[in-house]
Amino acid sequence: MTDARHVLVLPDRDAAEEVAEELPDRFGVTEEPQLVRDALAGEDDAEDAQWLVVIEDPTGRLDAVSLDEFAAEHEGWLEAP
Repeated sequence: MTDARHVLVLPDRDAAEEVAEELPDRFGVTEEPQLVRDALAGEDDAEDAQWLVVIEDPTGRLDAVSLDEFAAEHEGWLEAP
């Protein structure tokens, strides 16, 4: 698989920022991951927003199971493609 994109779903901004900071050390990610606020449908309250960490994986070298386990350490998960 090449030119993949992985999306980690995290419970809040702090968790998303922490994950983004750890990605280079844990997985050797060289591109800056994109952080995206994802408000839950019908909710205006910022407390109900999840955060997404979008990781570009142009060489397809990142392991989805490892990414999912990493996200789980921060109460998140890897979104299925």
